[in-house]
Formats: sequence, structure tokens, C-alpha cells
Amino acid sequence: MRLKLGYIVLLLFLIGCSKTDTSVMTKESPKVLDEDKSWKISSIFKVDDYMLLGEQGKIGFIYNDQEVVRFYPGKKQKYMWHFWADTPQETQNLFGKKVKIVGVSKQTGEKVNVFEGSIGIPNTNIKDNDKAGKMPSTMTLPSKGLWRLEAYVDEKLFGSVVVEVH
Repeated sequence: MRLKLGYIVLLLFLIGCSKTDTSVMTKESPKVLDEDKSWKISSIFKVDDYMLLGEQGKIGFIYNDQEVVRFYPGKKQKYMWHFWADTPQETQNLFGKKVKIVGVSKQTGEKVNVFEGSIGIPNTNIKDNDKAGKMPSTMTLPSKGLWRLEAYVDEKLFGSVVVEVH
């Protein structure tokens, strides 16, 4: 009888130890983030007369890595985002859609809401302005290091841009 009671106590102990309380976690592990996505700073590419940082033909914002436009902790800067879908028709379907930019720190896993807005309706007075969805923004990031700016269009991840905060 004592042996059965011992097995029951051991079984209850093992079941109790196997349950993990995940509600305490508030940040993602940087190691997990590294495995999921690349943390290489995004490329700079040219569109018309502008230099953009991001993924050519998908997502980016006007940026030329000069000191005046670089990210610095707590400094608000203006940036013009550009969005391209797979086809011109799909790109035009982006106009008017809600966008949320979420920043994720490589060093700490911290997530911050960076900006919310919507992709602007093209200005028909400007030639070829309907080739990309555009959204003006004001962004700031809280600390130095690498940050991934994840762009959600209508709550679905559209793409991301990795930046360095100096």
C-alpha cells in the first residue's frame, strides 16, 4: 500500500513539474529571433531619384544612411514608406489599407509599436505615382542596436526592414 501511495505522489509531482507558466514571459528570446529571421541590415536600393532601405520590389522607406536621416535612440524622424505587391493591380489594391509598424530589438527581444497609418491614395497629378503604395510616417526607436521594423498591412505581415539605431 505504501508503494502505491509513493507512486501516486511521484506521479503527481512529475505532472506538476511538467506544467510551465508562460504568462510571465514578456520578451522574446533574442536567440529564438535569430533562428527565425535574418538580422542583416536591409539593403539600400534606388527607385526613381530616391534611395530606399528595405527589400527592392517589396517594401522600403526613403533612406540614404546619411547622419541626418539615421536612427538615434529617442529621435523622431520622418520617413516615406513604399509598398509593392506582386502585380500592379495588387499594388493598387493596397491603397487605403491600414498599416502598423512594429519594432523588434535583436538585443533584448523588446517589441514596440512604432507607427500606425494607412497607405495613401495615389496622386493622379504625379506621373507614375500609382506604381507603389506610399505612406508617410514619423518613427522613433528607444535604444541602440539592430531593430526589425515589421510592417503589417490589414494585420497581416507584409514585410520587414532591419535597421541600425546608432
